[in-house]
Amino acid sequence: MTARTRTYAVVGLTLATAVTTGCSGTGSHAGTGGPASGSATASRQNQAAPTESNPPGDIPDNQVYVAYRPTGGSYTGFTVKVPEGWARTSQGGTTAFTDKLNTVRITAVSASGAPTASSVTNAVVPRLRSQVPGFSSPTVSEATRRAGRVVLLTYQGDSARNPVTGKVVRDAFERYAFYRAGHEVDLTLSGPVKADNVDPWRIVSDSFTWR
Repeated sequence: MTARTRTYAVVGLTLATAVTTGCSGTGSHAGTGGPASGSATASRQNQAAPTESNPPGDIPDNQVYVAYRPTGGSYTGFTVKVPEGWARTSQGGTTAFTDKLNTVRITAVSASGAPTASSVTNAVVPRLRSQVPGFSSPTVSEATRRAGRVVLLTYQGDSARNPVTGKVVRDAFERYAFYRAGHEVDLTLSGPVKADNVDPWRIVSDSFTWR
């Protein structure tokens, strides 16, 4: 072998060794979970679980209900369960219980006869249309609750403007008209249109009893 041939051989062997060493180092780095792999794992571990929350206006499933028995006003001969802890206000013959976006409103009046779907359609709906901002979609039907037959009016309307945020919420209303012996009690339940309060409102309306 000539000197030039020996030189080429040494150079070739050196390059081959360098390439082999580099490839081996890369493979070892990936296989042992180097810094890049560790960072990805740590990132996944540090990601917070998504926060679960009820839609605005949903009454919690664990809500406690307490009996309300009026002690004043034009008529006190009934009892109805209302959510515990809700703020209570009274004005005239109406008592309301409110928490955030939901309201239970109870009004007792004297009546010459039992309400009917026709009387609610012809008298109550026009009155509410003039009183409730954005009143729409009234539907009148007869329903049965534990206290007996009732006239049910459902409709939608706008809430009062929030004094802090200025926002107005679109509300859904259920108005139950109970009657006995010259006395009518109107139970109105309201909350945001998209809230799922079917069960809570059923608890309240089914709890109404005459005393």
